[in-house]
Amino acid sequence: QVQLVESGGGSVQSGGSLSLSCVASGYRYNNYCMGWFRQAPGKERERVATINTSGSTSYADSVKGRFTISRDNAKNTLYLQMNSLKPEDTAMYYCAGARRLSCANMVVNDWGQGTQVTVTS
Repeated sequence: QVQLVESGGGSVQSGGSLSLSCVASGYRYNNYCMGWFRQAPGKERERVATINTSGSTSYADSVKGRFTISRDNAKNTLYLQMNSLKPEDTAMYYCAGARRLSCANMVVNDWGQGTQVTVTS
């Protein structure tokens, strides 16, 4: 069955860095748009970054210039490098997949279980 498994979350001080990974199994990973979403307590889940099958990326304005999404199709793995972290980045981060090539108007078909990122001031 489809599994998206995240790792790499944790606690870091403001200004620090974290790297998240998501391994996909049972999945035509190379053919799908992938992305990272996050949800803070009391807030709606929001898109952080997406990457399509050609490697084109898109970012939320709040993370542009600080976060980098990438994918390794040979390893069925999605990454999110997060630098210059701020307390407002604190959230549960979810790996997500859309069963289509393009990330335009991404509709998520598959979710990971989430990994917590906490940024302290």
